[in-house]
Amino acid sequence: MIELPVIPSERKKRPDWLRVKLPSGPDYLRVRQLVDNYKLHTICESGNCPNMGECWGAGTATFMILGNVCTRSCSFCAVATGRPTEYDADEPRRVAEAIKLMGVKHAVLTSVNRDELKDRGAEIWYQTVKMVKEMSPETTIETLIPDVKGNWVALTRMIEAGQEVVSHNMETVERLYRGVRPQAKYARSLEQIRRTKDFGQRTKSGIMLGLGETKEEIFKAMDDLVEHGLDILTLGQYLQPTKMHHEVIEWITPELFELYREEGLKRGLKYVESGPLVRSSYHAERHVNVPI
Repeated sequence: MIELPVIPSERKKRPDWLRVKLPSGPDYLRVRQLVDNYKLHTICESGNCPNMGECWGAGTATFMILGNVCTRSCSFCAVATGRPTEYDADEPRRVAEAIKLMGVKHAVLTSVNRDELKDRGAEIWYQTVKMVKEMSPETTIETLIPDVKGNWVALTRMIEAGQEVVSHNMETVERLYRGVRPQAKYARSLEQIRRTKDFGQRTKSGIMLGLGETKEEIFKAMDDLVEHGLDILTLGQYLQPTKMHHEVIEWITPELFELYREEGLKRGLKYVESGPLVRSSYHAERHVNVPI
């Protein structure tokens, strides 16, 4: 039986170290206009990322391809759930043109889960990376790919286009999967990372903290990830998007995040980005040079 944490009756007050400034400035507004003009989706907006102002202010963004409706219903995620209708074969070109216009040096691409598609959206993934590389050959790319539900042919197509980093987020520890990621499997996500590593890629994953996990469970997840070939791990504080989503069980202090960073490196990870406001694509440009 899966034991889930007790959900408190009142939302916990956010501590001072999680305060962020509202996005503003001319660079942010320029990116905002480009995203709107090209009818692009960004996880920055759909995921209510706390770093949107910082990243967009620097002229960067994480683009979400294959629409903004997900076939999954994870309890932590602000992205809309339902039956996707969007499948735009021209999307790779539009994303590549926007990245070129923005002058992005390092682009992060992600997507919703498209479980209803036979190839999980793999062809759009492949074409997007290829077109970005063709239009902006100096741009490095990280692809944050979804769970392919064991479709390893689709996985190969997603990761063979020439990107520098392939990321797949574990999101939480094994015990909490049923409550946090009910349509995912801990072991399957680990296998996806291992197969990506076996393909010769630089591998990355992310875990949210504050969902009710213990230190020992975090350490176990780190060991599992190292065993399956992970190079880079991001650790950040879970923030509840709405009252309908999983509640924050604990606010993790900056000091504890630093302890986790040190522990991850001791256990064999090559790079650990750990802090309250860290998200999957935070400082992603630094991860390109991690040795594989």
